[in-house]
Amino acid sequence: MKRLLMLAAAVAAFTVQAQSFPGSKPITIVVPFSAGGPTDRVARDLAEALRKPLGGATVVVDNAAGAGGSIGANKVAKASPDGHTLLLHHIGMATMPTLVRNLPFKVETDFEYLGMVNDVPMTLIGKPGLPANNYKELAAWINENKNKVNLGNAGIGAASHLCGLMFQNALKIDMTTVPYKGTGPAMTDLLGGQIDLLCDQTTNTSGQIEAKKVKAYAVTTAKRLSTPALKDLPTLQESGLKGFEVTIWHGLYAPKGTPADVVAKLNTALKAALKDADFVKKQEGLGAVVVTDKRMESAEHKKFVADEIAKWSPVLKAAGVYAD
Repeated sequence: MKRLLMLAAAVAAFTVQAQSFPGSKPITIVVPFSAGGPTDRVARDLAEALRKPLGGATVVVDNAAGAGGSIGANKVAKASPDGHTLLLHHIGMATMPTLVRNLPFKVETDFEYLGMVNDVPMTLIGKPGLPANNYKELAAWINENKNKVNLGNAGIGAASHLCGLMFQNALKIDMTTVPYKGTGPAMTDLLGGQIDLLCDQTTNTSGQIEAKKVKAYAVTTAKRLSTPALKDLPTLQESGLKGFEVTIWHGLYAPKGTPADVVAKLNTALKAALKDADFVKKQEGLGAVVVTDKRMESAEHKKFVADEIAKWSPVLKAAGVYAD
């Protein structure tokens, strides 16, 4: 009888918590990368858009970088499952199971999937003094120089690293890859001419392309983009790399065991945030596309990530790279 009473009390407590969520306690969105990067920018815009549908709750961003994004993800996986600690992660959720050895959590079972946020195209850009002025000339230049070409990235497991791997695989050419600790240092060295190429998210490259500080060659989407700064760029597919498509996406997660009612409230709030005019405008300005399809639903979000794990695992295993 005593155990039954304790169980009933616990259930009642969870019910009250769900009904009053989020209450006066702040909600923290953990970003598993450094401040100022593309994912951080998305998180801060999303935090602002979530406040109203969450009843004016305080929503803050906490940067916990390292180990291919697994440190921040683990922080959320181990957090109290009360809905007040969330994770905003990108395609790294699909690559960590292969990239990070001895991963301290399971991507597919240790989180509640709250819904997708956006899709972010990638752009292939070059240093200001690169002799190639279009993709055809770039391809010829790469073929002539091959492993002398320096291809930068923001670190193993970063979006720019994944895009670089796909690009080298498509060309069947090994370049000299130069990993950095974040997109900021990589872009700085590209602008300074220390590296030749970078394939990175439009959230990080659009401004530099628009200001004509870098040479822009192509986008990684199946179709051309409509963003003013990028609309004249061809796709890598139409440039000759058939089937080449890399889009970086972001999703929102809570620790496994978060009450179903709280998960439902967070999902409803996320859907409202994705329709927020200011949020959509900010994302469009960065070249990102806010999700409006069925991936906003928890189950579809989870299925999508599982499919992405299956897609990237063989690519990463073939490359033989690890984030730890």
